[in-house]
Amino acid sequence: MNDLKKAPDKSSSSPLHTIDLIRKKRDGGALDAHEIGFLVAGAADGSIPLEQLAAWLMAAWLRGLTVEETRALTMAMRDSGEKFSPRGLGKVAVDKHSTGGVGDKTSFLVAPLAAACGLAVPMISGRALGHTGGTLDKVEAVPGYRTTLTLKEFEAVLAQCGASIVSQTPELVPADRVLYALRDRTGTVESPGLICASILSKKLAAGLDALVLDVKTGSGSFLRKREDAEYLAALMVATAEAAGTRTVALMTDMSQPLGRMAGNWIELAECVRLLRGERPDGSEDLRELSLRLAGWMIHLGGKAATPEQGFALAERALADGSALRVFLEMVAAQGGDASVFNDLTGFHKPGATLIVEAWESGYVSEMDATSLGWAVQRLGAGRERSGEPVDPHAGIEFHARRGAHIERGQPLATLYATTQEKLAEPAALLKQAIRFSATPPDAVPLVSRVFSRESAEAYLRDAVR
Repeated sequence: MNDLKKAPDKSSSSPLHTIDLIRKKRDGGALDAHEIGFLVAGAADGSIPLEQLAAWLMAAWLRGLTVEETRALTMAMRDSGEKFSPRGLGKVAVDKHSTGGVGDKTSFLVAPLAAACGLAVPMISGRALGHTGGTLDKVEAVPGYRTTLTLKEFEAVLAQCGASIVSQTPELVPADRVLYALRDRTGTVESPGLICASILSKKLAAGLDALVLDVKTGSGSFLRKREDAEYLAALMVATAEAAGTRTVALMTDMSQPLGRMAGNWIELAECVRLLRGERPDGSEDLRELSLRLAGWMIHLGGKAATPEQGFALAERALADGSALRVFLEMVAAQGGDASVFNDLTGFHKPGATLIVEAWESGYVSEMDATSLGWAVQRLGAGRERSGEPVDPHAGIEFHARRGAHIERGQPLATLYATTQEKLAEPAALLKQAIRFSATPPDAVPLVSRVFSRESAEAYLRDAVR
């Protein structure tokens, strides 16, 4: 917290009180870096009660955070604990982060793809939040896989494999561990400033040279309004660039689940099929987006002159099996039983299964991905309270995607649950979430916009918040 002691404003010489900062934010005021640093330090060391942190989060959610507040919050959270340095690896460190979606499993593809192309990918990931799945919950479907590594172990896996997917250590960004859990329990998730600070504090604490952001738009995104998602994308790019990390943000479609599977193990299995070079029905959007994200990572990491050349290198790593080898090596290096991938269907043992048939004929015109995400969660693949266990085998397999034509009585989706009793509510949610039409819906681009530093800063200058 040394930076905060150097703050030039007058408030740095007078005592701060949490209740005053809550009132200030509640009444529409903007907190300075010293005040935000005080709150972050209190979250990290437990000196501020959770109810006061929750009250400040709600005030921030209602009033919004300025660009300056967001930057100060991000840096203070980044500096709230230990930081990882990838310098000893001798490679450029690059990562990808998604703002969250349903069936969003690109991490298991882009990390090995970028590592196979000579980059280091130190990926610090999170668990399920709200209606969206969590990378850690998914990878922990592999028996024995350890997501909690010390920073020394993290570095060793990166040196061996080039990629590592882990959780935050207790020492790394401790303030975010507290605030992240509170946001999920207090209805304060959907705030651009809070999302930006949470994501970037972890990424910047990993010592990244470059970062590719996947900002979701559409029915399954946290920020349903297009302008809110664009603001978040620009805010994150500008904030990360100000911290010295080369960053781009891709605005990507989440008007339906990504790929064919939504759950835990079944998403991993879908990714391994793609890493093997297979092209399963319903997984083409997942393959395309993963290659595009990896292409940008490879470009920003200096291994390709353009993102298009990076795409080609990633596709080659997919075709020659090198990305699959990285993935399996990473799983084994972190204690996981990689042999489970020898029989992808045999390992999948859900407690109960239900096939939902199409209740009318026509084109699948709408898939409310948020409702489908809650269906996945209530099948047992997610959690309602922090710390709850998840079922690795729960989830949904979609047999028809948006734009597909289906006849009444044909299988639309298969639900996998912990128990038979958990099938009814998700089945009802699925039927509410999917609509049919006599004509095909308009196509939605997979990637609709890319923000660079220049375009992000220009957007923020013109944005009215």
